[in-house]
Amino acid sequence: QVQLVESGGGLVQAGGSLRLSCAASGRAFSNYAMGWFRQAPGKEREFVARISRNSNTYYADSVKGRFTISRDNAKNALYLQMNSLKPEDTAVYYCAADSVVVSIRSPYWGQGTQVTVSS
Repeated sequence: QVQLVESGGGLVQAGGSLRLSCAASGRAFSNYAMGWFRQAPGKEREFVARISRNSNTYYADSVKGRFTISRDNAKNALYLQMNSLKPEDTAVYYCAADSVVVSIRSPYWGQGTQVTVSS
């Protein structure tokens, strides 16, 4: 198993930047594919970005070119650099882990961190 704890959320103006972190503990972090999801009020949780065990990345169209996912296996950490933030990026952001590919059905989730973008 792996335990995940997100941090780095907050309130930022439109056009600003935030960097989210996800600290992992438990079994070897490098063995997991990782990803970020978000859930806005009244909406379903949606995919944001994912990174494979060998650091291949994939993004949702809505964040492509603005967000960057990365991982540091030595620090057991996952990151999401968010630039050019928009009010529609406001949501609770969750990191997730899976043995193959992260999805909404992945078994391991953090508790989430709130990101609020003001217009």
